[in-house]
Amino acid sequence: MAAVLRVARRQLSQRGGSGAPILLRQMFEPVSCTYTYLLGDRESREAVLIDPVLETAPRDAQLIKELGLRLLYAVNTHCHADHITGSGLLRSLLPGCQSVISRLSGAQADLHIEDGDSIRFGRFALETRASPGHTPGCVTFVLNDHSMAFTGDALLIRGCGRTDFQQGCAKTLYHSVHEKIFTLPGDCLIYPAHDYHGFTVSTVEEERTLNPRLTRSCEEFVKIMDNLNLPKPQQIGEQLGTWAPRYERGGTGSLDSRI
Repeated sequence: MAAVLRVARRQLSQRGGSGAPILLRQMFEPVSCTYTYLLGDRESREAVLIDPVLETAPRDAQLIKELGLRLLYAVNTHCHADHITGSGLLRSLLPGCQSVISRLSGAQADLHIEDGDSIRFGRFALETRASPGHTPGCVTFVLNDHSMAFTGDALLIRGCGRTDFQQGCAKTLYHSVHEKIFTLPGDCLIYPAHDYHGFTVSTVEEERTLNPRLTRSCEEFVKIMDNLNLPKPQQIGEQLGTWAPRYERGGTGSLDSRI
């Protein structure tokens, strides 16, 4: 695995604007309020796509073609309960693309990653930081110069992912965020997998000081998470259909061919 996904060690200045060496595009899927992120190297034209959604995979594939990029990996931060990943369809639409997810997710994919692995595209790399708690297989992807972090559902803008199903654990999530994300530089940009209030980006410093849940003590955080009483996601039945029974038996679950 390490031979396939090798970190690029150079520290580079990259913010994703039109003049920057890295290309960044943030796309939105309105039903599940999911963000999908396209990252590309302007020189090599190699790219990765983070958290694709099935319904918007054709849109994403078209954008990748229009920009003249070659998609190497369709990467998932975790098994989302509110939508079906688009990585399987992207493998068909863009031959050569490989699906990627954490080994601890229990889901099937072309490549399984673990804490410390890096996904390289051109001159850049995404460092994998295990950030369980929302699910056991959640990871955060950090750009190799620590200027951007793609936090999945572990850390949202002024919030965090729920911990009341999919083997979630509020205490584990609290420590994941504080140890794996809040230790990044304060100006590191935070790009979450979802937003329900119209926000698009935050920073580590903002969330360290302003997040209403994660600025509390661990004990207070656990009490907050235990009393959210949230409804189930709208598409949870469709997404979890093939692997929910294994979760109910205490297993790791599997997305079969969906990844």
